[in-house]
Amino acid sequence: MFKSIQYQITIYTVLLIITTVGITLAIVHQKYLLLLPGIIVFVLCLSGLEKCHKRYNQNFMFLLNALDNGDYSFHFSETKLSTREKEINVMMNWIKDILSNARKQVIENENFLSIILESTSTGIVIVDDTGIIQRTNRAALNMLGFHVFSHFNQLHRINETYPALFHQLKVGDSIQISLMTEREELQVNVRVSQILLKRGMMRILTMNNIGNELESKEMESWIRLIRVMTHEIMNSIAPITSLSETMQFLYKSNTADSDELKQNTLEAFETIHTTAKGLLSFVESYRKFTAIPKPKKQKIVINTLIDKVVKLHETSLAEKNIELQIQLPESLVVFADENLITQVLINLLKNAIEAIEENSNEKIIISADCYHDGRINLNVANGGKTIPPEILPHIFVPFFTTKSSGSGIGLSVSRYIMRLHNGKLIHFVSPEGMTVFQLTLELEIGA
Repeated sequence: MFKSIQYQITIYTVLLIITTVGITLAIVHQKYLLLLPGIIVFVLCLSGLEKCHKRYNQNFMFLLNALDNGDYSFHFSETKLSTREKEINVMMNWIKDILSNARKQVIENENFLSIILESTSTGIVIVDDTGIIQRTNRAALNMLGFHVFSHFNQLHRINETYPALFHQLKVGDSIQISLMTEREELQVNVRVSQILLKRGMMRILTMNNIGNELESKEMESWIRLIRVMTHEIMNSIAPITSLSETMQFLYKSNTADSDELKQNTLEAFETIHTTAKGLLSFVESYRKFTAIPKPKKQKIVINTLIDKVVKLHETSLAEKNIELQIQLPESLVVFADENLITQVLINLLKNAIEAIEENSNEKIIISADCYHDGRINLNVANGGKTIPPEILPHIFVPFFTTKSSGSGIGLSVSRYIMRLHNGKLIHFVSPEGMTVFQLTLELEIGA
């Protein structure tokens, strides 16, 4: 027996060379009887070399198959071998150790991420394009009320519309849904992102219970609203009560003559009438706020709509010498209710004009930013004084106003209209220091 494959290869190679020389000499000297043994030895040497190379290849194939199957328990011998074989085996063992350590690291990371995934209160669902659930965590299962969640079609148990709704979700979408558990109804916000895995592109749905936050915001809004309404009503009721007590005292005491009593009575009734009229106006404002109709969306050319709104304010712009700049793309078409959006734009432009002092050389800019997700941001910016920080948190609160003659429902109604359009109205200060109110609207489908 030869000690090693390398040793065998060397012997076979030497024999091949000797046999080749022998066959060549036999042909030259016409010793044809020696050709047959020489050819047999030659073929046997070639066969031996092939077997040796197969043994080399078998080791490599064994290595690759074991790694492919996740088997890292093997070890190639590194003793009693030729130098070449030892080098090859050392190299294959080194490759195995590197991949084994990498695999252990991956498993460790997966376990770490699994612990985090199960520990978070945010529900996480990973789903492919067909609606098959690839991974979910315990928080998501608890929110949905499922023991196992394998496909979007299971959502019909919660709501018949949810399977189609979840199928249609795209990257960047954010929706709010209601989920009924055994104990309570949850208000859940669902956001969508994506990740590319070996199996293909996957969507990641994150689910957060925002019920407590909504309740807190709702309670805060009610407190603000009640505070404002109480203030307005008390301001109206107080003088009526005071005058009533005064007149009651005068009639009972009989200290005033008839002419003076008549005059005081008329003045009292006039004050009561004016105060009551103001209170009725306040109630009417509240009724308008709660009676906004559902939007009837249609195609609207924003440029034409802006021109109409600007014409309504031409006199006010001219009186204050305000420069108005309109920076809009040509024929910008949106999908919205024309009457409601007109009301919003009229209110925002009116507020922008009022914020600028006369002859201050400030300007108003109406511009738009278009995006590929089917929405635009329409901006109404003015260079007047910015809103003080102490007032800013209250500007969208119904009936809150710093104006002596304002109703305080303009901005709150405008924001409500935008929410009815599945859009939004926000305020910010631009890098140039301009006060900006931004409307988000849907572009015309196919525009």
